[in-house]
Amino acid sequence: MTTAEHLPVHPALASLRRARELFLEGRQLPDGVPEEIVAAWRRARFFGLRHDVPDSATEAPGRATDPPRNAVRPDESALLAAARPVLERLAPAMGTGWTALLLTDERLRVLWATGCAPGDPCCEDLSEQVVGNNSAALAVRTRRRAEVHGPEHFLDLWQNVSAVSVPVLAPETGRTVGTVTVTTGLRAECAPHPWASLAEAAAGAVEAELLARSRPAERALLDAYLRAAREQGRAVVALDGRNRLVSEAAGRLLSPEGVDALERGFAGLLRDANGGGRPRGEGFSGTTQPEAVAEAVWGTAAEPDPGVAPGAVSEGAREAVSEGSVTGAAAAAAAAAAAAADPYRIRLPDGVRCSATVTPVAHRGSVIGVVAVLEPLGAGAAVSVGRGVVALAGHSVPWRHAVGRATELARSPEPLLIVGERGTGKTALAHELAPELLVVDAAEGEPVSLLDELAEGHALLIRHAERLAQPDTATLNSLLETHPGAPLLVTYTPGTPPGPCLQRLLDTLAARSVTLPALRERPEDIRELLTALAPKPAPGQPPLTWTLDALRALEQHPWPGNATELVHLVRALAEHRRVSGPVRRAELPDAVREGPAARRLSPMEHAERSAILEALRRNGGNKARTAASLGIARATLYRKLRGYRG
Repeated sequence: MTTAEHLPVHPALASLRRARELFLEGRQLPDGVPEEIVAAWRRARFFGLRHDVPDSATEAPGRATDPPRNAVRPDESALLAAARPVLERLAPAMGTGWTALLLTDERLRVLWATGCAPGDPCCEDLSEQVVGNNSAALAVRTRRRAEVHGPEHFLDLWQNVSAVSVPVLAPETGRTVGTVTVTTGLRAECAPHPWASLAEAAAGAVEAELLARSRPAERALLDAYLRAAREQGRAVVALDGRNRLVSEAAGRLLSPEGVDALERGFAGLLRDANGGGRPRGEGFSGTTQPEAVAEAVWGTAAEPDPGVAPGAVSEGAREAVSEGSVTGAAAAAAAAAAAAADPYRIRLPDGVRCSATVTPVAHRGSVIGVVAVLEPLGAGAAVSVGRGVVALAGHSVPWRHAVGRATELARSPEPLLIVGERGTGKTALAHELAPELLVVDAAEGEPVSLLDELAEGHALLIRHAERLAQPDTATLNSLLETHPGAPLLVTYTPGTPPGPCLQRLLDTLAARSVTLPALRERPEDIRELLTALAPKPAPGQPPLTWTLDALRALEQHPWPGNATELVHLVRALAEHRRVSGPVRRAELPDAVREGPAARRLSPMEHAERSAILEALRRNGGNKARTAASLGIARATLYRKLRGYRG
């Protein structure tokens, strides 16, 4: 197929087709060609691709004959195993025309395909380095539904093809693990692709299937923890070397440092028990009895606990095993005790004033973790959680790095500066680092009248340092000169350039400062934050849940108000919803539902987009009424919205 063999298309595609021909001839392009498409063509040329490559060249090298449709790659994957039943149910809906349904992995290797499209464009690798611009590569790069039509492709072979791809996201991490793609003959209208809804539904169904298949061993640990924690106020801990479940009562008995130490020791126990190379969770082996285990590890005998039913797993038990430095014979002994699958009571190491009844958790014939029920040894045994406890949700790398540094710095009672945009959680983090704080809010005009308390060693939090009056700033600078180790926490939101007095304060605190990332810089934390922020449901009511489409919209929103904005959104939905079931994308505020603009907008376009979104909000999302209120045609409104989406 050559570039001269074309079907009648929309005028916009016709002009783009002409621009592509000029690009291939090395001539100057006309104005108005989208920069992202030109950039994709340039990348293809950089990769050394030929635009007139024959169909056979797009196939995997060395393949003698074409495989039948529905053939799969030899390396079966978890994604393919989850997606195959979904795609095979949808395949009959594709009909017998020029339509193909494909599944790729995150590296854009085709794992599964059915159907046929013009020019038979289905190949074994859809990466841009192999075939140039295509919807699957675009969907992986943008993490959003992507469409590529006709001349937007680089290859001649695909000039009469329209394709839509939807990324498939891992249900727990949000990482892109593949795409669902539908290809058809070139459509007269560029967007939306007529099979876009099917591709969205297929991707959602695959994600749901991945979730149903994910981490069955972790679900076994959770079930065992819930059984052990059924009694209110019971101190229960569950560990598997990667996850930890700690009840509120257990948190009062064990400090976070104690939990960390137990987990580190237990990870070493697993490693040694499995010979150093066996995957975690494949079970333990050995014949040593629980009594020998406890004596080998801590020098105290363990007592079997007939009152604990086998299978009632305690996470504290695993932590109890891991508190000591467990290696060699001791690890083998502990592993053997876990294999016994019977609960036993042990005394935890010195410094942890409680005992634990430990029960191994078995899954598919292997021990994958333990649950421990903790009991204080006497009055006053509770361990203060103290400074350094950080309970704010989030496991992304930027957030863990910032919180970890803040926790480390807070171990010594010296000044600490917490920097971040508004709403990033600076004050919440300060209260987690030092629960007993005197607080001064400079934004509310409060004078720094508590500096005498600070000089006497009482911890003080000064919020909104950027709003400090100059005399207060000067007084604070003088105090820090005479008391450099004062227990002071300061939050600062960058904005206008600071004056010389405030700059001096910031320079003094810079060596012990932490910058919290904005929420848009850690979208993978959105799902955990939603769970943490959702209010407790009324008795008999289900908790607040979210559709995958709504979660995608929340993860793509730039969140100018950061976590504070997210808190208000969650509370408003929880208080004012009148429907049941998961929160759908349509229930989200307009700015969140529509998503960020797909390209950089001019100031005029940004103002226009804001006016349209506000009108949509006022009219309940009804586009006909919105267009009428703005004095424009409904078709114009649709065109502008499509333009903002790219």
